[in-house]
Amino acid sequence: MKINELSKRLGISTRTIRFYEQNGLLPSVQREHNQYRIFVEEDIWRLQTIIALREAGMAIKEIKQALEPQGLPDSQRLRYYLELQRSLLTTQWLEMKRMAETTEQMIDLLQTQQTLPIQEIYHLADQAKHLRELRQNWQDQWNFDQRAQTHDEDVQTRSEDYPHYEQALTYTAELIHATSGEHGLDLGIGTGNLAGRLLTSGAHLSGVDQSQEMLKQCQNKFPMIDTRIGNVLAIPYPDNHFHFVVSSFTFSHLNPQQQLLALTEIHRVLKPHGRLCLTDRIVVHSAITDDSLSTSSASDLGLQSTYHELQHPAVLEWFEEHFYMTNYYTIEQEVGCLLAVSLH
Repeated sequence: MKINELSKRLGISTRTIRFYEQNGLLPSVQREHNQYRIFVEEDIWRLQTIIALREAGMAIKEIKQALEPQGLPDSQRLRYYLELQRSLLTTQWLEMKRMAETTEQMIDLLQTQQTLPIQEIYHLADQAKHLRELRQNWQDQWNFDQRAQTHDEDVQTRSEDYPHYEQALTYTAELIHATSGEHGLDLGIGTGNLAGRLLTSGAHLSGVDQSQEMLKQCQNKFPMIDTRIGNVLAIPYPDNHFHFVVSSFTFSHLNPQQQLLALTEIHRVLKPHGRLCLTDRIVVHSAITDDSLSTSSASDLGLQSTYHELQHPAVLEWFEEHFYMTNYYTIEQEVGCLLAVSLH
């Protein structure tokens, strides 16, 4: 396919395509003897992914890094590009859904009060902006792609990050009590160590992780698990999809505001009466206080790298407001499980 045809097909200018090629986003484009560019199928899918990433606000340098997963065979690149697009579309869909809910709230206010106070408009707009910033500012601060090759060794040796790791995963599997035929989701699945334990129950497992390299290791070990690129703030699965959700040594990487957004996402993908088990380090002192929450921007909070409490008061209040029955179990001095079951 030549550049003019590609331009019409994707609805972008030939100048934009050339710009991406000049910046190394479309490397090694084939040319005919007369020097016309020839774009093959992989170039087309790659370009479509670039467009989606640009629309999401990602910088050229970040796109270039995202499009070059290390060690990924050519045969798997198309799937990788499609998964990136699916992850972005999920985020955009959630934002559109939030906008629709905000508009519905404004209509309800207008109907009940016969007016729409300007303060209410500002409040609803600020809420929507805040959630959008939380999702958009999410980033990998921990270099999990680089750590994927040694992850299974690290969890055994780095007790400060993964205390009582094997015992914690075993206890999580027992608490969630998966049964044959159920559908479960592991958030921050990593290389699949927790999900692998749950497979023995006969449950069908899916996993989400932001690291392509972690997912590659997981697929090598457990090819029967459905893995998807994504994160806990925009889970790439439809509503009411899972009987249970688990997550180990992931949730405490989120600040309290991100935890609340993650819980909202988990609630969305859980079936009625679904259950959730979060297993993580026990945090005695959190670096973020209630006062700092009110003064810090979402981007500032997103760049924090400290651990955060599973039992933050706002988190426990969220469970109560959404009608979950919760229990907290201390496995050892440094690690615990929060089990929540939806009453609706």
